[in-house]
Amino acid sequence: MNSISKTTQKTHRYPKGPLTLMTIVYRHILPGVKQALAQWEESAGSIPDPELKKQAIASIQTKRFHCQGGAVYAAANLPQKDQLISLIVAFQTISDYLDNLCDRSTSLDPVDFRQLHQSMLDAVTPELELADYYAFRTEREDGGYLIRLVEACRTQIAQLPSYRYFAGEIQQLVSLYVDLQVYKHIRKDLREDALTQWWEEKGKNYPDIRWNEFAAATGSTLGVFMLFLAASEPEADPEVAAVIGRAYFPYVCALHIQLDYLIDQEEDRQGGDLNFCFYYGSGEETVRRMGFIAAEARKAITRLKAPRFHRMIIEGLIALYLSDPKVASQPDVKNVRSKLLFRSPMMRVFFLINSVFIRFREPLSKSI
Repeated sequence: MNSISKTTQKTHRYPKGPLTLMTIVYRHILPGVKQALAQWEESAGSIPDPELKKQAIASIQTKRFHCQGGAVYAAANLPQKDQLISLIVAFQTISDYLDNLCDRSTSLDPVDFRQLHQSMLDAVTPELELADYYAFRTEREDGGYLIRLVEACRTQIAQLPSYRYFAGEIQQLVSLYVDLQVYKHIRKDLREDALTQWWEEKGKNYPDIRWNEFAAATGSTLGVFMLFLAASEPEADPEVAAVIGRAYFPYVCALHIQLDYLIDQEEDRQGGDLNFCFYYGSGEETVRRMGFIAAEARKAITRLKAPRFHRMIIEGLIALYLSDPKVASQPDVKNVRSKLLFRSPMMRVFFLINSVFIRFREPLSKSI
């Protein structure tokens, strides 16, 4: 065994079981995320424009679990956990901030939405020049907040030894994410047509999922975070990037976001927001399709190194979302939950208990 292989083995160890993973999460991941988010919240507090400041702070305070959940990938490379946590938190904070700006936007301009989200592509493509991301909107003065987030991502990416092998796959996933954010935030009467037309163009390689499930998959950042982790290895096989991409997209990513939409149905109904679970005809169809996606996700991750780690990610997602307090106030969702959780494996039960505990310890208004 050569010295590089030995180094790789020492620095990149996947947690072998749920107890080990959660010990690392409590001891290293949650404190690291808390510290990183505190710094970005302080930075957001200095934004001059009141609306941008409001949305930046709200995105951190109400979507903290996005960063906490995403940073779990750093548990597989503890020597570089600080670097990975910083990268994941900065990238996810861009996503959450822009999502707030677009959801509560004073604009319905797709050009504006695409310009804002160019920052996410710039964050993972260091060779691109920085742009004026607020060029097409009224609120512009953020005191350099968004550019600081982009530059923070670039600083950490520069330290990933194998990033060149994974950059293309990461940029492809981010490009799909950007497309989704543009199409789902335009005028309500145009959204569905834009999304289905996009599906007809992009979805030919995914015949077993529907347009709403494909769209949901593009809204997940989990594939990007897994690729960040893989890029942190001192030496990597260039072909691994495509393997990870196929394993995570579409099924793991679709499961992630469809679970999010599942528990947000009442909120989205009241707000008139697009929800990809609305396109299931009944609770039975929802259970059937969610079960299919979960089964395909579990099958897809078997081609990856340390498949048990990725199985924990999947079971953790199911546990985290279906234990959300919002489920209790939605009878239809409660019924779907009971069927999805029927005969849950012990791993999922373990993560259910921990999800409830984390929420009790750090009460939040929105889950991952």
